[in-house]
Amino acid sequence: MYLIEAVKKHAEGHILKHRANVLTYLNNSVGIGEHSDIVEAIEIELMEMAKYQDQIDMLDKYFVVKEPEETEQD
Repeated sequence: MYLIEAVKKHAEGHILKHRANVLTYLNNSVGIGEHSDIVEAIEIELMEMAKYQDQIDMLDKYFVVKEPEETEQD
């Protein structure tokens, strides 16, 4: 269970990182000197986000962690 959560959190962190890069390109594209093709740079970031979202989707689909059911106690 902890390993699955660790992989999921790792992927979520990468998604946030690449999303921040896209937002930077959109809001400050003039200041990004090393990327003359902003659209291509954004596409690369989106592909990275998709890769990590795929990992999360696979974990959710094939490695569902079920919480223990609570039992009623008298």
